[in-house]
This record gives sequence, C-alpha cells and structure tokens, in this order.
Amino acid sequence: MSTTARVLLGLFLGALIGLLLAWWDVAAATRVADFIQPIGRLWLNALQMTVVPLVAALVVIGVNTATDAAASGRTARKAIITFVIILSVCAAFAAIVAPLLFSLVPRQEGLAESLRAATAGTAQLSLPNSLGDWFVGIIPSNAIAAAAQSAMMPLVVFALFFGFALTRIETGRRARLLELVQSIADVMVVIVRWVLWAAPVGVFALVLAVCARVGHGMIGAFGWYIAILSAMYLCATALMYPIAVLAGSERVRRFAAAIVPAQAVAASTQSSLASLPAMIESSRVRLGHPLSVTSLVLPMAVSLFRITSPMQYIGVASFVAWAYGIDLSATQMAAGAALAVVISMGSVGLPGQVSFMATNMPVTQAMGLPVEPLGLLLALDTIPDVFATLGNVTGDLTATAVVAKGQTEPEAAAETSPL
Repeated sequence: MSTTARVLLGLFLGALIGLLLAWWDVAAATRVADFIQPIGRLWLNALQMTVVPLVAALVVIGVNTATDAAASGRTARKAIITFVIILSVCAAFAAIVAPLLFSLVPRQEGLAESLRAATAGTAQLSLPNSLGDWFVGIIPSNAIAAAAQSAMMPLVVFALFFGFALTRIETGRRARLLELVQSIADVMVVIVRWVLWAAPVGVFALVLAVCARVGHGMIGAFGWYIAILSAMYLCATALMYPIAVLAGSERVRRFAAAIVPAQAVAASTQSSLASLPAMIESSRVRLGHPLSVTSLVLPMAVSLFRITSPMQYIGVASFVAWAYGIDLSATQMAAGAALAVVISMGSVGLPGQVSFMATNMPVTQAMGLPVEPLGLLLALDTIPDVFATLGNVTGDLTATAVVAKGQTEPEAAAETSPL
C-alpha cells in the first residue's frame, strides 16, 4: 500500500472512530481523545524538529541555483525575473482571496475552542502590531536565537543573506560549502521520510482526537478546505491565460488549444516532471517558441517555479486562522506572502508529502498561527494536488511564452552560443 493510501486510511479510521465516540458518549469521547492526543502531538513534534535546518538549507540552495541559472545568459535572467513576478502575483492574489473565501464559510459554534483543546495548540501571535516594528524585526540580531525560537521570517532573511554572500566567495570553497548545505538538506529529508512512515498513526491520532471533540463539524471544515484550495488552484490556472496574452503576446484561443495536451498529462500524472515532454511539444511545435528558449526555460521552470505553492501556503494558513477564529492582519498576510515566494523557489524538488510539511510549517509559523492542524491537512492534499499540477504546468508554459516574446530562433540561438 502506498504512503498516500496508508495516510488516507488513517484519516478515515480516525474520523470514523472519533465521530462514533462523539455520537455514543461525549464524556467517553473526551477521555479517549485525551489518551490518544499525545501520540499525534509526538508525531507532529518529530516533523517540526526538522523544519528550521531544512528551510535554511533550502533557501541557501535555492538562491545559489537561481543565481547560477541567471548567470548563464540573458534568457535565463529574464526567466528568473518572470518566475519571481508571477509567483508574487499569485501570492498577492492568494493573500486577498483566501481569507475572503473562508470568511464566507459558516463556522460551527465552538469549533475554535474544541480544536484548541483537541490539538493542545493555541495561537501564539508573535508578529508586531505595527508595520514599522515588523520591518525592523525581519533582520535578526541573533540568527541562532531566531532559529531557536522558530522565528521563520528572520531566519529566512539570514539564509538569503548567507546564500547571496556564498555566491561571492572563491568557487572551490563555495562548492564545498554548498555540498555541506545540500547534505544537511538531504539528511533532513531522510528524517522527514522516517517520520512520515509513521504518518498513518500520527494522522489517525490527531483526527480521532479532533473528531471526538468537534464532531461532524470538522468533516465539514475539511470539505470546505478541499473545495476552496482546489478553487484557488483553478483560479491560478485561469490567471495564466491573460498573463500569456498580455505579457507573452499569445492569442488566447491558440494558447489554450496548444497547452491542452500538456494539461491532460499533468492532471493524469500529478507530476510536472512527467509532463515536461508534453510541455516541450506544446511550446515548440504548437506555439512555435524558439527551441533554445524552450529547452532552457521549461527545465528551469520545473526546477524552480511552481505557481500554486504560494497559494497553498497562504490557503493553508488562512484555513488554520479561520478554524481558530483568528483575524489575520495585513502585516501577517504580507509576511506570509513574501515568505511563500522565497520558500516556493527553494523547495520544488522535494517529494510531495515532505514538501507539504516542510514548506507550510514555516509560513504558518511566520504568520503566528498554530501548526497542529497541518498534520490533519497532510492527508487531504491528494485531491487538490490534481488541480495544483494543472496550474503549475500552465504556469510553466505561460512563463515560457513571456520569455520567448520577441525572440526568433536565430536570435535566441546566438544569445546562448558560446561564440
């Protein structure tokens, strides 16, 4: 049985048993929830212990990967700028739309209190009240203290400085240090995979405790989460068409028809990498983009660019805030959106479930929200992931169209030629 199937089985059994206990005897359900809750919390703690070193390593690696790519020529630099702009647009869109959509969803009375009790988590709003205080606090006076306190925004800012400074030192020493950083990231991924091996037990315990206390209201909340996240991914996909038309000078009907084969592969495989051959065929043959642009930008996009990632991070944090009855301020949303763009470019190569926990935790923590519900949402990511891959592939082809604008085959080939 695959890991996804085992996690979904744990989710289903935990929800079923928790709901039956809540229906049968509320007092007995509370006692069982109190007994099993520490198991889920222990599993979640095991995941959290890897987040700080993994995120710091990923940011450093992402900065150096993007810098190396941008140094390879004007087309690559234009691609990196395009990626950052489109990711920022998607993050800003999510920061506006996600809280609005969740605010329209009716929340069961007592859900926030029951969820806090079930997860033993309370929202620790750590962000300053004023924008000025927040701006001063994004640069840590002590990077080690920021890591110890899981202050993700200052930690990521330090990692950005470290990553850019690393590009300025002697090549041999840079390569050795990058190898060390990559090794740290690889070790953290191995630990996360070990912890995720026990995910069915951890998810079972967390879901049982929540459903035993909250009852059927939690099932409805899960349904709204899946629906809103999927809708946001579809909105991201739709947003790519006007960008391709306005910034890439594509005709909307021609562009839409040309990318359908790649979108079909994306929806069926749920993998941008598996969709790469179809994307190359759509870009090169159907849209007529120069081969040198297509062969450079699309592999870069698969390695660095995932438009639905910022939407997922902001959407997950907005759901947690909605479930706990927390009103997010503009400062919190701005912090989450900025961090989402940075982390999304450094974490594309991570496996799905590893990526979900390693990337959503720092954004949720940076926004001052409890991370306990993420263990529950991990099991629900399968359905929205279909729409996420669809959006990512559409974004890759849109970025390629923007970069290819105004370039002909001879011009693009001359630009990448060593002569």
